[in-house]
Amino acid sequence: MSLLTGLAPVCDSDTRLLVLGSFPGIKSLQLQQYYAHPQNQFWRILGTLWNLPLPELDYAERCRQALAHGLGIWDVYASCERTGSLDSAIRHATVNDFVGLAQRSPQLQAIAHNGGESWRHQRHTRTLGLPVYRLPSTSPANASWSFERKLQAWREVLEAHGLA
Repeated sequence: MSLLTGLAPVCDSDTRLLVLGSFPGIKSLQLQQYYAHPQNQFWRILGTLWNLPLPELDYAERCRQALAHGLGIWDVYASCERTGSLDSAIRHATVNDFVGLAQRSPQLQAIAHNGGESWRHQRHTRTLGLPVYRLPSTSPANASWSFERKLQAWREVLEAHGLA
């Protein structure tokens, strides 16, 4: 099993809310795009909240829209070993440098963990002294939550920080 390296953060000095996934799936790594799997509901949820056709836009424009709305995107893991795309298969993971990212994002108000594996690392993100939220995973593996239920949970967090 080889060591996999994650994606660079999508954030800037105006990022107010940072969404942290666990680690990109196979499709995302292949395309070098966050939430690239067509069944992942991440872009659909944001598009619905912002009244934009995000799933239909190219990746660069999706990222521009996220940044324009004050949303940053990253993962808790910088690298790991994993076969397949499931979080349960992650081994020997290295956690990203959240302090360094927060220093580059002076407007950062909160962290939102996208799913349970990401949430396991809230002890690291809480050290930043910001509100930390657990959001339902947008992954197709989280089939127990309907789209509407996920949308409402995401809406509450984004609205709390002026992003929706």
